[in-house]
Amino acid sequence: MQKIRSFLQFLFTLACIALLVWAFTLARQWRQGEAMPSLFSFKLGGKKGIGPTPAQLRSIERIGKWEFLSIEDEEIVDTVRQRLLLPDQHLVRIYSGTLSLGIDLSMAQQDWVRMQSDTVVVTLPQVTLLNPQFIDEASTRTFHETGTWDAQAREQMYQKARRVMMDRCLSEENLRMAQETGKAHMKAVFRNLGFENVVVE
Repeated sequence: MQKIRSFLQFLFTLACIALLVWAFTLARQWRQGEAMPSLFSFKLGGKKGIGPTPAQLRSIERIGKWEFLSIEDEEIVDTVRQRLLLPDQHLVRIYSGTLSLGIDLSMAQQDWVRMQSDTVVVTLPQVTLLNPQFIDEASTRTFHETGTWDAQAREQMYQKARRVMMDRCLSEENLRMAQETGKAHMKAVFRNLGFENVVVE
């Protein structure tokens, strides 16, 4: 009988402690303007994920420009100068260069990495041309030339070659390929940081 009475007193003491803890929590949340908790309520829900630390994000952003597709191209550009009663003058030059497609992380939005429940959601900047001056002028060579051509004429040919190469290489297919490669690389980066669920947009 004595053991039963002691056990009941023990249970009563535990109940009093639980009530005191609940009352303390209730009073604190009431002071902070939060909703009143119910003694018998409970919530089912997924565990909120912990996102990448600022240091981790800075280390990724320091990558800066990240190339995902490199395209080598060579173009032949010609120009003709017609002259009255005199033979036409021709200039044909061969230009080559390598276009680098990728992203510049300095162009990323402020919240380019965010958490949705236990999933890391990454929004990449648009794929763009990383090296606008992609023509290798040292390798430019003249294939055919008649007459005399000044620096202005050669500059016009250079710009024409640049436009032709961009039109050819910055196709929708190449941009999409670079974008998909970038998504795969970025997903691998966050997987290596220990995040299992990663979505790259």
